[in-house]
Amino acid sequence: MTREQQLTEVFVKVADSLIDDFDLIDFLQQLSERCMELLEVAAVGVLLADQHGHLQVLAASDEHTRVLELFALQHDQGPCVDCYRSGTPRTAINLHDPLTTSAWPRFAAIARETGFVSTNAIPMRLRGRVIGVLGLFQTDPAPLSADDVTLAQALADLATIAILQQRTLAHSELERGQLQSALNSRVLLEQVKGLLAERWQLSVDEAFAAFRAFARSHHYQLGLLARQIADGTFDTDLIPRPAAPPHRRPGGTGSGTGEVVA
Repeated sequence: MTREQQLTEVFVKVADSLIDDFDLIDFLQQLSERCMELLEVAAVGVLLADQHGHLQVLAASDEHTRVLELFALQHDQGPCVDCYRSGTPRTAINLHDPLTTSAWPRFAAIARETGFVSTNAIPMRLRGRVIGVLGLFQTDPAPLSADDVTLAQALADLATIAILQQRTLAHSELERGQLQSALNSRVLLEQVKGLLAERWQLSVDEAFAAFRAFARSHHYQLGLLARQIADGTFDTDLIPRPAAPPHRRPGGTGSGTGEVVA
């Protein structure tokens, strides 16, 4: 897919946010993956502020536990926190720079151990109002070009429009309460991914890919399907088990209902 086609797909998804049954979580998941491809970065995360003003991970291009930990860590330290509070981009942050390691010691250490050399934080904002941050990690020391930073901001702004549009459609002034509902859905998704990965003896990424594919093909919203699995009203045996990679033996039989404690 060309860069123009990828951008067109993002715009189409934003247009889809005008409909009532728009799946916000799946849109943000796709956005994070498209950002990774368009900007040629190693990992992308979408962090939104909850009702207390704390950043929480709502989507990530890589579901690897280490990467999710990095994004989640920015709940209380890291460039995304500074970006959210100031409303201005933080780009080309060298993770080996003494100033970075001094300001965010735990964050910088884990980021380097994971293989990243630099990071960027782009505010998700509309008319001065900031609702979250787009986090970008790089394994290439070369900073993002000015054009790429502009594109990253445009994508973050598009995501903001989609989120705020959903809140408008809900006719609610308790906007952060709506966001909390989406964050709760993300927690359930994490539990369901872990359950399916253990049952199928696959990685979390592989289990999540199968879960998403099934949800899309059957027109389920990700959060709704995760909720039904969590409360035991959906039989997970209905989700086709993906083929195990050649290097891994298939395993795990599962009980079928997949009850999860929310």
